[in-house]
Amino acid sequence: MPIKEDVEHGVEEEIREPLMAENKNLTDGLEDHDESSKGHPWMVYFYTIVAVCGSYEFGSCAGYSSPTQTAIREDLGLTLSEYSVFGSILTFGAMIGAITSGPIADFIGRKGAMRVYSAFGVAGWLAIYFAKGALSLDIGRLATGYGMGAFSYVFMICAAVSVSFIIGNVLSWRALALTGLIPCAVLLIGLFFIPESPRWLAKMGRQKEFEASLQKLRGKDANISHEAAEIQEYIATLENLPKAKLLDLFERRYLRSVIIGVGLMVCQQFGGINGICFYVSNIFETAGFSSTVGTITYALLQVVVTGLGAAMIDRVGRKPLLLVSGSGLVAACIITAVSFFLKVHELSLNAVPILAVTGILLYIASFSVGMGAVPWVVMSEIFPINIKGQAGSLATLVNWFGAWLCSYTFNYLMSWSSYGTFILYAAINALAILFIIGVVPETKGKTLEQIQASINA
Repeated sequence: MPIKEDVEHGVEEEIREPLMAENKNLTDGLEDHDESSKGHPWMVYFYTIVAVCGSYEFGSCAGYSSPTQTAIREDLGLTLSEYSVFGSILTFGAMIGAITSGPIADFIGRKGAMRVYSAFGVAGWLAIYFAKGALSLDIGRLATGYGMGAFSYVFMICAAVSVSFIIGNVLSWRALALTGLIPCAVLLIGLFFIPESPRWLAKMGRQKEFEASLQKLRGKDANISHEAAEIQEYIATLENLPKAKLLDLFERRYLRSVIIGVGLMVCQQFGGINGICFYVSNIFETAGFSSTVGTITYALLQVVVTGLGAAMIDRVGRKPLLLVSGSGLVAACIITAVSFFLKVHELSLNAVPILAVTGILLYIASFSVGMGAVPWVVMSEIFPINIKGQAGSLATLVNWFGAWLCSYTFNYLMSWSSYGTFILYAAINALAILFIIGVVPETKGKTLEQIQASINA
């Protein structure tokens, strides 16, 4: 089924749902309602630009630690351990942000929640800019992580990571921190000019404001009566559904869906992505390759392949993309492991940089084409609506824990054995392929009922 048809149920999860699918956005304004969108669409475009600034901020945070590692450690005298904490604590903040985003959005509205997260982003970047030691760096990194916890529009994240990698080669680490303020500022200012979420207003029973907000989004000449009725009917349906509890996820009828969703998050995160992404500049330096050339190539390749993956997901299917991606990750890790093995044992040293950059570029291309976005898409399609919120929260927690563990341990693993690190990641990605073959169903073009039937057969 098309991604948006299943994900657009987001009422209570309108802020948290972006963590569950690539094409989900924070706004109602991205929905496809051809019949009702006959007005001037400028507000929808403006709404979209403002909302994706949050995801751009996410990517700015994720991409910050790689080009700045050497400079920050030298300027502030950080140990490897202290910098590993700084790099990885971002994911703890994001974990807390993801957990609290739903309740905050329900209490003060979607715009209010976005203001809160943007304010944390501003405070975090300023703390990093003025940092004089490890503590202020960590507080700033934690705050920016919290601020990005509610946003996850994949392509914009990749674009922002790539921009950070590129400009991080020419800006100082303090100046790069200031660039992170730009999307926060755009978001904060833009929120004064966009309407509140119609879905949230309808849920709160504010009928006149709901209709006014929807009319503003669709255009003053648009007929919103049909869409308004659909939204209210859907909210009424959700309100009548039994509220799922965490323990309900382990009932037999839901257990396999939970195993698939959580398992894909484990496959995505434990295969090494955050360690490589957070510290790719240092990997190139260790291998004797230009970190500037390497990170710029990495950044450009990531954006291009992510776009290709998004275009292919409904043509090729979810499972084939995951298998191609996983196979590429295994090959990439083996190539990189070979390069570091040769370096450690001083064999064919001229080939070391070439093999290392080939392996890393193949890794990010393989991850971007499938393993990066497809697990979120599959997860958005396999859970029945009554457990989607709880199941999504559990899978998101597992995802962020894996992101923290990978980013925190990467430098220690590289100190232990550079080639052993990539052999370990190759083994994990090989197990991920077996998991995908044996457990994960193909969900392309299937209804929720068909997917559930195949899962529970």
